Amino acid sequence: MFVLDTLTAGPQILVGSSLGGWIMLAAAMRRRRRVAAMVGIAAAPDFTEDLIPAMLTDEQKEALDRDGVVPVYSPYDPEPTPVTKRIIIEDGRNHLVLRDPIPLDCPVRLIHGMADPDVPWQTSLRIIERLQSKDVEVQLIKEGDHRLSSPDDLERLCETLDLLLRRT
Repeated sequence: MFVLDTLTAGPQILVGSSLGGWIMLAAAMRRRRRVAAMVGIAAAPDFTEDLIPAMLTDEQKEALDRDGVVPVYSPYDPEPTPVTKRIIIEDGRNHLVLRDPIPLDCPVRLIHGMADPDVPWQTSLRIIERLQSKDVEVQLIKEGDHRLSSPDDLERLCETLDLLLRRT
């Protein structure tokens, strides 16, 4: 909200990838008048509730309960990401967006790779089921991964943004 409130003027097109897609939805719900459109790339709303618990081993769950933190490894970084019970799990529950209708009426474009090992492409379908807006499109990329950063993927993103910019 800080960026929308202090660094921008007028309606904006919000773009969010993965966790950024969750932040995009949450920000749009709090600043509806400021959002002209949204583009989600492998958006991962509610992943702390819907994805992380299922990926943790029993040992990791025990460590999380006991220590309050557990390292989780990713193919994107050799260093582990600390998953904390307090910030990630408990605070994540305070910001869930897929449990109720999402009261947004702006155009929404979701792009998701069907070969995404981190966030199932069905998450994009869950988002569109919850969105109030009638102007919603999902692009599923059969060979697309989580990052959607190939030249073709970036071209698709630019074309999507260009179309939205011409409409708003």
